[in-house]
This record gives sequence, structure tokens and C-alpha cells, in this order.
Amino acid sequence: MDQAEGLCRPIEKCSEESEPSSKCAEGEKDSIFLEWPRVISVSSGKGGVGKTNVVANLAFAFTRLGKKVLVLDGDLGLANIDVLLGLTPQYTIEHLLNREKSLSEILIKGPGGMSILAASSGILELLDLDESQKMFLLNELDLMDEAIDFLLIDTGAGISSNVLFFNKAAMQSIVIATPEPTSILDAYALIKVIWRKHRKKNFTILVNSAQEGQEAKEVFKRICMVADRFLGSLSIDYLGFIPFDEKLPSAVKQQRLVLEIYPQAPSSRSFMEMAKILAEKPLPSRCDGNIQFFWKQLFQYHQSVDKNRGVD
Repeated sequence: MDQAEGLCRPIEKCSEESEPSSKCAEGEKDSIFLEWPRVISVSSGKGGVGKTNVVANLAFAFTRLGKKVLVLDGDLGLANIDVLLGLTPQYTIEHLLNREKSLSEILIKGPGGMSILAASSGILELLDLDESQKMFLLNELDLMDEAIDFLLIDTGAGISSNVLFFNKAAMQSIVIATPEPTSILDAYALIKVIWRKHRKKNFTILVNSAQEGQEAKEVFKRICMVADRFLGSLSIDYLGFIPFDEKLPSAVKQQRLVLEIYPQAPSSRSFMEMAKILAEKPLPSRCDGNIQFFWKQLFQYHQSVDKNRGVD
């Protein structure tokens, strides 16, 4: 028997062709009551694994599916998603936190109509937000006028206070790893710190720059086996992998998205498939952590669900 069996699994996908599982059916039923944004943090233990590229292309893939997307550059002191997309924001999250501009004034539009909340680069004060800044950011996003389906957070690499905060506040935490041994080790270390710090138990692994599916699954299995041995009762899902693709660095050099200019590239097809899986993933019955983005809407949602189920 696989040592990781029961702990780690592929993400369930609801489809019209197959009868939905009980989990899928419950998610579809609950989603009738209230639509609220899904908040997904994308992190990595190690830098240089293509995290920002993954976030930007996933966001674009969501727009191709007709979803409204907001991307938050959570690498607050070393922002780069605007550079990746060839954008020059006039205002950033620094202006929001300093109460100089409103949220609507600093949002910019990116490819596919996605909204982007850009961060600043080289601002030491933003590398470690204090509690008042964190709660202010949570509240501002909760009160935003623009309706969105997905909030994607491109966190910094490593285990900084900001990275832990964004993972704590997100409904779903995606951890990026590559086949490099250091990346695998650091991905596990990130999961371990988040679990020990905030008792978050649910994680999703996405493997980037794999040569083929078997290599990606080996990366996933190695993370799962170590987590199972040392951390115990975690739930780790496998989202899939982005294949090594020469079109990716070509798109980066052009400051464009590979899915936008090379839609038939292997990596582009993977981004679309992952976006479809995430878009169809059932709503969680309860979320990890003590705080959440859009916590007011989340509270209203659960009130509606509990009332429908006859729970006082």
C-alpha cells in the first residue's frame, strides 16, 4: 500500500458526464445560497520556482472561463507581477495602507480584464505588516465594490510573516514545487510552518517545470510521505503539473503571458485544465484558520447554509 494513500489525493472534479460524489453534490447544493469569492494563496518555500508566472497565467485562464479575477501581489516588498505583465502602476498597496488612496483607485487592469492590486518594490516597511495593517487590508477587500469570483494571492517565497498571514487568511493554499530537491524540501518546510503556526490542515500541491507526469507525481509523493511521517493528520491534494515548456521563458521575455500569446503550448493547456479543476472544485464546508478574506460574506454564507439545514 502506498504510504501516502488516504492522506494525499488528486483534487475531485465535478462533471456532467459522471455522477458527482457526495462532496461535490454538497458543494453544489451549498453554493445556491450565496456566491462569495474564492480566495487562493499561491506560495513556495523556495524562490525562483515560477510562482508569479503560475499565478498570472491561472488568473488569465480564469478570465477565459468567464470568471472575474483579482490578483493581489502579496510579495509586498519585492513586487514583480506588474513587471511580468509589462504594466506600470501609478499607485500600489503602499498608498492603500497609508490611507492615501482607496482600493478602487489603485486597482489596475491586466490581460483578459483581470484586476491587479500591485505592490511596491524595495519598501522595507511592507515586508512585515503589523496586525492593524493586516486587518485594514482584510476589511478593505471585504468592502470592495467590484464583484469578483476569485482572489489569487501571489505571496512571497519562504516563511515570512506576510506569507503565513496570506495563507492563514486564504480558503485554499496552493504550494508550488519543482523537481529540484531543495524546492521539495522547502515546500514541505513551508507546509510544516503554516500547520504549526496556524493549524491549517489543507494544502494543494502544484508541480512546476516537470518533464512529464510521472516526475511530477514523484515530487508530490515525496512531499506527502514526509508530511505523513512528521506532521500526521494533514490533507494534501494534487492539482497537477506545468510541463517544462520553451514557450514560457519566451513569453516572459516579451512581458506577456504564455497562455495569451501561445494558447496551444503544452504549458498553456495545463494552465487551462487547472483553472477548470479549481473553478469546479466544491465550496469548502468550513475553512481553515481563524481569519479569512471576505469574512463578512463568509459568515453570511454559513448562516444561510446552517439555516437551510435547520441548525440553530
